[in-house]
Amino acid sequence: MLKSPQVSAISAAVVYALSALAAASAQAQTEAQKIDRVEVTGSAIKRVDAETAVPVTVIKMSDLKSEGISTVEQVVARLAASQSNTGSSQAVGSASGGAAFADLRGIGRNKTLVLLNGRRIANNALDATAPDLNTIPFAALERVEVLRDGASSLYGTDAIGGVINFITKKSYSGGSLTLGYSSPEDEGGKSHNVNASLGYGDLSRDGFNIYALLDASKQKPIQASQRPYVDRQTPKTSGSPFPANYFQEGDSVNPIGPKCAPPLVLPDGISGCLYSYSRLVQLVPEQERMSGLVKASVDLGGSHLASLEYFRTSSINKTVVAGVPYGALTMNPGTKYFPGQGITPLPPASAGIDLSQPITVKWRDEVSGGRADKSDNTQQRLLLALDGTLANWDYKVGVSHNTNEVKNFLTGGYTNGTIITPGVRDGIINPFGAQDDAGKALIAKAAARGMLYSGTGKVSTVDASASTELGDWLGAGNATLALGGEFRKENFVNKANTEFAETVIASTGYDPAIDNRGSRKVSAVYAELALPLLKGLELGMALRHDRYNDFGNTTNPKFSLRYQPSKNLLLRGSYSTGFRAPSLYDLNAPQTYTNTGNAFDDPLRCPDGKPIPGAPKANNCGTQFMTLGGGNKNLRPETAKNATLGVVFEPVADLSLGMDLWWVRIKDSIGVLPETTIFGDPVKYKDSFRRAPDGSLSTDGSLCPGPKCGYIFNPTLNLGGVITNGIDASLNYRLRTADAGTFTVNANGTYVVRYNYQDEPGGAWNENEGAYVGTNPIFRWSHAITFGWSQGAYALGATNRYRTGYLDQNKKDTVPADSIWDVYGSWKPVKGVTLTAGVRNVFDTEPPFSRQNATFQTGYDPRFADAVGRSYYVRAGYEF
Repeated sequence: MLKSPQVSAISAAVVYALSALAAASAQAQTEAQKIDRVEVTGSAIKRVDAETAVPVTVIKMSDLKSEGISTVEQVVARLAASQSNTGSSQAVGSASGGAAFADLRGIGRNKTLVLLNGRRIANNALDATAPDLNTIPFAALERVEVLRDGASSLYGTDAIGGVINFITKKSYSGGSLTLGYSSPEDEGGKSHNVNASLGYGDLSRDGFNIYALLDASKQKPIQASQRPYVDRQTPKTSGSPFPANYFQEGDSVNPIGPKCAPPLVLPDGISGCLYSYSRLVQLVPEQERMSGLVKASVDLGGSHLASLEYFRTSSINKTVVAGVPYGALTMNPGTKYFPGQGITPLPPASAGIDLSQPITVKWRDEVSGGRADKSDNTQQRLLLALDGTLANWDYKVGVSHNTNEVKNFLTGGYTNGTIITPGVRDGIINPFGAQDDAGKALIAKAAARGMLYSGTGKVSTVDASASTELGDWLGAGNATLALGGEFRKENFVNKANTEFAETVIASTGYDPAIDNRGSRKVSAVYAELALPLLKGLELGMALRHDRYNDFGNTTNPKFSLRYQPSKNLLLRGSYSTGFRAPSLYDLNAPQTYTNTGNAFDDPLRCPDGKPIPGAPKANNCGTQFMTLGGGNKNLRPETAKNATLGVVFEPVADLSLGMDLWWVRIKDSIGVLPETTIFGDPVKYKDSFRRAPDGSLSTDGSLCPGPKCGYIFNPTLNLGGVITNGIDASLNYRLRTADAGTFTVNANGTYVVRYNYQDEPGGAWNENEGAYVGTNPIFRWSHAITFGWSQGAYALGATNRYRTGYLDQNKKDTVPADSIWDVYGSWKPVKGVTLTAGVRNVFDTEPPFSRQNATFQTGYDPRFADAVGRSYYVRAGYEF
């Protein structure tokens, strides 16, 4: 059973009321008006009063566009309930493809359901866990509805944390053209976008409507060299510099050591050098997006509407990081560039180098330039839908096919290790200085460009639901029933381009054997009943049964109460259970080798950063080791319990105050142990260290698999439980004046009272709220506040986005709070024309300093802070 945690603060949530007037019978001589029923995210029941028993936030896209927001990733980032930690910037130095994911409550992106017009889209093809936000057509959106409550009883397994429903226009007539441009005050990061739409026909008058929309945008990159704060105390370094380090059994030696060549090549404190690679990465990658949407709707008469919708989004992400680090090259004595041969100076006697024996070289290939890649991510959906009323039932039926395809290409800087390795060994390539013509020619010959891997995810769905009023059973109002069902087929393939990947394994660490694939069928039926018990008091009950052909069955209920004793006071609460089956990727991903995400000391061979005798520091201290990870067919499903309790109060007209307490408890959460956890307690996790026969851990992918491979074993596991609870708060106010215009204030905030998780079943509870624990922090408090004013053709506004600070990854420093202010204004000089201008980050606030080592970027945490700085934007729109 769900325990009731002690909560020391009051929460609030914002709910919206939506009602619409529709034309009655076309046969009537005088057109009468009737109240239409609408469906709200989180309920399958169409109702007149959309103020439901669960907390829903509604965001109008017109407001967000005025604030200079131009991507879906930015939309989700401003949600107070969001704890998302994967965005486009993580493409730098990783294989994410530039994907961005939603994560309500911080319990995992795979437990926030993302919908487009109330229906699923395909998950990202690389890991099959959640949809990439960047593939949703931003310019086509009309509003976003955010359900901040578990909804597995209606939507299924991945709605434990909540639902984000992106909603496009139902129909559109006329045309529009919008041009936008944004320029940071500092170098880099300029962006521009253009979108156009055209629609024809009126559903009520002509019986049909067809409209099309096209949106294109481009974001220029921001280099680390363009933001000096990245050098704040925390350069991220590698033991593979240029000129190269070399060693045998002892410390590294460098021809320019021990002074080296700061700021790029830094002393290691002995006789070698470290390469400050974080100075050469991008903070924001180059991005291009193209979206298109076409929708045709036909009124079939008799309250039946058929529609056909197709959308396609192509998102291209280009990244550049420092040149390839080769960490285990051999150079033979007597060759041209061997130390002491006349070109490379002799090593100091204290280095203990035997010049009659080969040396191991750790070299940074600067000749080939930075490693550049391009990810092409394409999302498509074709949807045929039928909505209407039949025999007093409001129904909707849909058939859809969704695909997501990701391709990753190496476009520069990568080289074929089978050419580089003998080139250094035999003295053709000079790892210690300038290349001669032969060295240049061989490195050019080694250049490797091509597709590294691809992934495809597909989801085909058939769904149907209907709701009707059953009559006034208890004299308190009509009971309402909804029934529905869904069938979907999912499959994904994520595969290396094996032949090409084998040539670049030394420069990518990417396993050429990767071939992840899986498929499943899921069927579900559900029912929802809204039963008025007394005047103003309504009981809600829902039940859903899901059946997986590969995993089993689950039934999840939900109960809710909605009590409105007066028109200006609403009390509400809910309780539900949730279930998430392991994803196809969780189950089927083959076990493959890659590098640790960060550098570590081998706890056995380099305790406290000091190598033991016979263990070279370069291969055992402050380096990246090989890991073996992948799927696990023995995983158990995640189960969850959710509860909310809230109030909405409107003391006067146009003032709404909300508060909602929320609780989430998850058992058997699925994931992988953070590498910092494994290395942080090598005794507890001793079984994770699978050492080579000589006791070492491998640093070079060419050794794994093989008899000399040592690695960290870190597969997908059921890690344990998660318990979190907190408070949502909202305030919405509108002041209308006769002479001074209209003033508005809209505020939403979330306070996390508790966030605890386990690394293993029955293990100790880690306290994550307000602290960086494991892989990321959980923010105690975050809010978004918007102040607005409008009168006639003019409007002004200001927004504040705020997150509290937290204890940093090193458990010593505190990352400061982050508070960003934006201002904007708009003017409509003539009919159909809107001009908007604004400043984002008015006070040019730098990202708060952090010593995190989870990303390639340094000096701050790019998952939660914006590197753009103060920027200016303009937008011109014309509607006709």
